[in-house]
Amino acid sequence: MEGFGEEFRDPRDFILGVTETIWERRGVHTLNRFYSDDVVVRSPAGVVVGNQTVIGATLATLAEFPDRQLLGEDVIWCDDPDGGFLSSHRILSTATHLGDGVYGSATGARLKYRIIADCAARDGQIYDEWLIRDQGAIVRNLGIEPKSYAASQIEVEGGHEHAARPFCPAHDVTGRYGGTGNDQPDGVRYAELLHRIMTGDLAAISTEYDRAAHLELPGGITDHGRSGADSFWLGLTSSFPSARFTIHHRIGRRDADRPPRAAIRWSLDGTHDGEGRFGAPSGADVHVMGISQCEFGPDGVLREWVLIDDTAVWKQVLLHTG
Repeated sequence: MEGFGEEFRDPRDFILGVTETIWERRGVHTLNRFYSDDVVVRSPAGVVVGNQTVIGATLATLAEFPDRQLLGEDVIWCDDPDGGFLSSHRILSTATHLGDGVYGSATGARLKYRIIADCAARDGQIYDEWLIRDQGAIVRNLGIEPKSYAASQIEVEGGHEHAARPFCPAHDVTGRYGGTGNDQPDGVRYAELLHRIMTGDLAAISTEYDRAAHLELPGGITDHGRSGADSFWLGLTSSFPSARFTIHHRIGRRDADRPPRAAIRWSLDGTHDGEGRFGAPSGADVHVMGISQCEFGPDGVLREWVLIDDTAVWKQVLLHTG
């Protein structure tokens, strides 16, 4: 952990410690220390640059959800040959909607949703980040469907001509991290499985998932078994049958006290030309940012977590259809 200070034992300790310090210890100012001045943060909503922008967003979220907790479920990480590391941090967040903000007037609703953040860190600072929060789960906790929330976003932002466009590769900002993870076998295995599924080989689910697989899916949905995996992945792929599936980053990891596990960052790029998770075909050009993690048992994928932002996809569809 060269350059990270003596208080951090390893990358897991750094990621968990920084997250707790910023959010639950109210150390928002420590973003000046732990995030670089030129940090690039990508999410399905768009791209922001600089730790001052991150500080502003953090303060706004705390004002809306002052009791928010970020419970770190796992940190799957690998070394970066150029120095530092890349981590995929899975978080279960709990909060109460106690303040007015981007989700409207305070409702008092209790929220529970997941986030996965892929962070590149070096010399004690995070300098590149890919962040997906389960916006579908958040708005459903507030009694709003993702499609309706996307429509209200467009209206609040000034309508079709002025609304902020969700993230797409054309709007990306080149960051300093250029790695693609590692070649550890569990990461390779999960990447190959997702590639098979997303290119139409759904039969892979019957051989590569445990019959008792536990699934945590977008929208705050929990499902189980091979039929649950088939239903989710089929609903996604059938919405974009001609889309290009790309794996951007993979990590496989084994630790003595954990099962074999993997983290994959991926995307779908193409036309909304099929019936599925996002309704009737609209012809919209869509970019879907995704991050998945899994744990393997003796009979295949035993636990899986998948995150996309349903509201960002619906926003792209609605901006196309008007």
